[in-house]
Amino acid sequence: MTDLSGAVWRKSTKSGGNGGECVEVADNLPGIVAVRDSKDPTGPALTFTPVAWSAFITPLAAASCGRKGPRLTGQRHP
Repeated sequence: MTDLSGAVWRKSTKSGGNGGECVEVADNLPGIVAVRDSKDPTGPALTFTPVAWSAFITPLAAASCGRKGPRLTGQRHP
């Protein structure tokens, strides 16, 4: 299990202040990016390598800005 005690968690600036459903990301730890549910901060967190996180978030960020980015294929990998 990864030690996340030093994680500095942040939410998107677009999440608003209404206490809605958000995820928090901690990218200050060496070699990992952690993601958790903001409504359950003591619950489980997902961890990714920085490369895997970038591969996931880059097309999403490009799409939200109206730019073309890497294409999401929807293929499942075992």
